[in-house]
Amino acid sequence: MTPQILDAACHCKSVRFRVTLEGGFSSARRCDCSLCRMRGAVAVSAKLDGITCLEVQELLTLYQFNTGAAKHWFCSRCGIYTHHQRRSSPNEYGVNLACLDGVSPFDLAEVPVMDGVNHPSDGNSAGRIGTLIFQRD
Repeated sequence: MTPQILDAACHCKSVRFRVTLEGGFSSARRCDCSLCRMRGAVAVSAKLDGITCLEVQELLTLYQFNTGAAKHWFCSRCGIYTHHQRRSSPNEYGVNLACLDGVSPFDLAEVPVMDGVNHPSDGNSAGRIGTLIFQRD
């Protein structure tokens, strides 16, 4: 599969970045951990060198919780989650699909939901626990 290179931004457009998705949208997924349940984002995977900040990187705010292993970045102006370095795969970023220019999570009919409550790094994950389905009326 040919990598996709897409521009992305937070809601207020203060933070702009470019993302290379090696697997396109095939990596899209949700997680059921406490943070992901609350933010409700669909994430796609990018390698650590797959994100280039184009504008105002200093507006990104880092949030870490629980083990502190995962690093979650948000725009300090509009509060939108842009990406995170994964605890389960520290060599990857999860990128908020909704930040990608011209892309909506509602473009995907089905999104796998992963077990983040029983985290794989703790050795007790169920892996995929369900599917989020979007059906237009």
